[in-house]
Amino acid sequence: MAIPKIQFGRTGLKVSRLALGTMTFGLQTEESVAKRILDKATDGGINFLDTADVYPLGGTLDTVGRTEEIVGRWLQGRRQHYVVATKAVGVTGPNDWDKGASRKHLLDAIDISLKRLQTDYVDLYQLHSDDDNTPLDETIEALDVIVKSGRARYVGVSNFLAWRLATALGRADFLRLTRFISVQPRYSLLFREIERELLPLCQAESLAVIPYNPLAGGLLTGKHKAGSAPAEGTRFTLGTAGGRYQDRYWNDRAFETVAQLGKLADQAGVPLTRLALAWVLANPLITAPLLGASKPEQLDETLAAVDYKLDADLKAELDKLTHEYRYGDSVR
Repeated sequence: MAIPKIQFGRTGLKVSRLALGTMTFGLQTEESVAKRILDKATDGGINFLDTADVYPLGGTLDTVGRTEEIVGRWLQGRRQHYVVATKAVGVTGPNDWDKGASRKHLLDAIDISLKRLQTDYVDLYQLHSDDDNTPLDETIEALDVIVKSGRARYVGVSNFLAWRLATALGRADFLRLTRFISVQPRYSLLFREIERELLPLCQAESLAVIPYNPLAGGLLTGKHKAGSAPAEGTRFTLGTAGGRYQDRYWNDRAFETVAQLGKLADQAGVPLTRLALAWVLANPLITAPLLGASKPEQLDETLAAVDYKLDADLKAELDKLTHEYRYGDSVR
């Protein structure tokens, strides 16, 4: 299996068409298994790794940074072969300034992340979410310092509304400071709101798009059953994050859609997991979806999706079936 490379937005950087998300490492997935996941993903051709300072998902302040530490230990002796991304803004400590996108927090957070990752720089440093308590100019200036100091090569955002990102791009250009070159939004057959405003902005500004939750937290694998309680050890029961994932996807509407999608997958003779990820990849504005895994074998179908050619008629059926998911309650 050879995963192709793709241009990362308007930059000169190329990355693998799939990226590995690591947010399960350190809570849902113990380190020995996490390293096997990393080995399998990278043996399969992935060279783009994404993490965050608040991970593992579902953890508390006691577990903050554990994922970066696991990734950092695995990277030793091979850092130069990988594009490494991390994120800041989430709560990482007890002080009022241990969160957000202030100059103080970001300049502290990047140094702590680099120490955990055991590297001198990250390739992509992202705002994990918007911080409307901090002026955009302050945030942009802090990120510019980080890039010009060599601690990050590029900067991006995650979970931003289109209008806020457009404003930030305009301010960076006006101030002649480093501009964002990527977005990391939620996107799947069960969450398509970004198609309305964010993706058109990304097309106009040539921004890389690295969506998370392309399998809707695992619901689009078809392994979860309607009318039953979420199984232990899954994203839907994971620590402090379980409730959030149930709110997102664990409802009759989603299960009914998954059942219909499963029928289409059966008719096409392809596993639903592969079909769902292939649909995300079929969008020409998507750069590299983030694959999540808590076990190495979960990567089998997702890695295979990059070689699956989605028939145009089948894609049209998938688009029509999930059209309602272009409209919802929020971008979060």
